[in-house]
Amino acid sequence: MPRTPRLVLAALLAAVIATAGCTLPVFAPEDSDGAAPSAAGESSSSSKAPPAVPGTQAQWNACPDVPDGLVGRPASGMTYDCASVAVPRNWAAPQPGETYDVAMIRIRSATQRNRIGSLLINPGGPGGSGIDTAAYLSYGQAMGGLPTEVTDRFDIVGFDPRGVGRSDPIKCISDKDQDATFAAEPDPRTDAEFQQVVALNKRVAEGCGRRYGAQLPLFSTEQAARDMDAIRAAVGDQKTTYLGWSYGTLLGATYAQLFPAKIRALVLDGAIDPKQDFIAGSESQAKGFERAFTNFTAWCKATVAKCPIAPDARRAVTDALAKADASPVEGPDGREATAGWIFVAVISSLYTESGWQKLAKAVDDLQAGDADGIFDLADQYADRKPGGRYSNLFDANLAVNCADTAGAPTVEKVRRLQGEWRKKYPMFGAALAMGMLPCTFWPGTRDPYPAGPATGAPPIVVVGTTGDPATPYENTAELAEMLGTGRVLTWEGEGHTAYPSTRCIVAAVDRYLIDLQVPKAGLRCPAK
Repeated sequence: MPRTPRLVLAALLAAVIATAGCTLPVFAPEDSDGAAPSAAGESSSSSKAPPAVPGTQAQWNACPDVPDGLVGRPASGMTYDCASVAVPRNWAAPQPGETYDVAMIRIRSATQRNRIGSLLINPGGPGGSGIDTAAYLSYGQAMGGLPTEVTDRFDIVGFDPRGVGRSDPIKCISDKDQDATFAAEPDPRTDAEFQQVVALNKRVAEGCGRRYGAQLPLFSTEQAARDMDAIRAAVGDQKTTYLGWSYGTLLGATYAQLFPAKIRALVLDGAIDPKQDFIAGSESQAKGFERAFTNFTAWCKATVAKCPIAPDARRAVTDALAKADASPVEGPDGREATAGWIFVAVISSLYTESGWQKLAKAVDDLQAGDADGIFDLADQYADRKPGGRYSNLFDANLAVNCADTAGAPTVEKVRRLQGEWRKKYPMFGAALAMGMLPCTFWPGTRDPYPAGPATGAPPIVVVGTTGDPATPYENTAELAEMLGTGRVLTWEGEGHTAYPSTRCIVAAVDRYLIDLQVPKAGLRCPAK
């Protein structure tokens, strides 16, 4: 399926923002002429529903402008309606008049029969727009979306979690600082380079603190999980059917612990292990990306005709990073393809196996003085718009991750881990260590999510991909075991997340979502 690695989905903000989990790449169908869709998250005002009243049913308004703005046309046979649900800013201590409006979209097929209810979806991030992702998913399996077997039985309901996209979005990082962050040296060796990155992280964190102050802990995963139950009530479902990718698995797992009796079915694809602390989670991602990059280099060596930087792709990428430190190539918009931008392009390419060939060509072109391919990959990841504008993807990503994080390391510990992880994971270790710095300076109090069993919940399907870079496969069994009712489903493939990638995965997940038939124990689906 065409899963472009543009983060509506985010995992790592160059050498600055580390994530609890990478998000699912946007399910963006190409137009018939192969043109890319327009920028996500930019739609006309009609998709913004009027403010809701807490505890009431959703008031839906038609919003065909959402698919129009994303793809240029709605999916055939689908109707699109938008609403919002008002939720307390702080579920632990609700105050009158202090609410956030969580925006939603409901997509319904004209061929829907024997409706089961709503299928609530979240693409991850944190920071990914569930509204945009739901719209992309509505175009059908031939274009990378949901199978008709699912859309014929469920309303597809996507939501932007609090602070994301259309839901009272948090915005506190300037475009200039975003550019500086992505361009920054991913593995600063000298003290002067290291302190430059430290200062940038500190400036970003302090700016968010000045703007949002006491609201910062309210963007935590637990608060958003409680919002999900308000959505369940607002759409009129007795129980929740949920499909979450990447960080969406953490959101779903938190919901399962808080509301186990309110679950009908949960599919968690691309698992995060909630038991890992911040440092362990970052090292896990370093290991996952290193493994995926090694798989890419092996593919290059075995597929020389498709890989112009073969036979030693690792050496070619390493040389490109080193050369960029001395003489970076200038891109078409005047940006220099620094080591930071090259590193982001590498990260971006590993989200899908189809990205491997794009990376090989981009690095080869860079050697010839053409940085277009590098910036194309990097900008997809960064959600950087033409003209240098950014969505609020990484603002929300930072706010949620740091609100969730109780044990951010000191600057001194980051510096030590940078050296240690560089030896263990040569391409990604140092950068993932540096990625913990923003939460070191984060001014808000913290609100960690729970990490225990979902006692009383029905079976929950946890899907893992053996070559997943962002949410390593090892997390799959850990999450299933923690929940207590988890059943592991394995895809022996490459890239980030599995559903709906192959016939085997689709069949197993669809049977569970529709008929509540749990995949047999130990089921492994082949790569192709």
